Amino acid sequence: MLTLNPYLSFKDQARPAMEFYRTVFGGELSIDTFGSAGGSENPDDADLVMHAQLETPQGFTLMASDTPSGMPYAPASGFSVSISGDDEPAERRMWDALGEEGTVTMPLEPAPWGGLFGMLTDRFGIAWMVAVDAGDRGQ
Repeated sequence: MLTLNPYLSFKDQARPAMEFYRTVFGGELSIDTFGSAGGSENPDDADLVMHAQLETPQGFTLMASDTPSGMPYAPASGFSVSISGDDEPAERRMWDALGEEGTVTMPLEPAPWGGLFGMLTDRFGIAWMVAVDAGDRGQ
């Protein structure tokens, strides 16, 4: 079995971002720092996240890390993390939580193909798309 997992890169915000995503999605979060894993010789990198992994009750995995000194960092661009399902209350709750202190680029509204669709960038600069199937709306 293969899985495709988003792996997010941050300059130095991986820990607060992943803790935030745990509040949004729930689940078990594990975090290893460069210091605890011996992943960097620079003491300034010791508390940076070398690898974080969130395993959610919905069955998806989100991973992230910080960029250690000496490596170039480029902010996230050119992609979105997409969430789709048919549980409108759950998706609306995720939408609302991800949008806190973020920027909505397309409101979560009825889509021409049915259901609901919206796009936003969260407070950490990650772009998200949320799609809710039409379900019993008859669309």
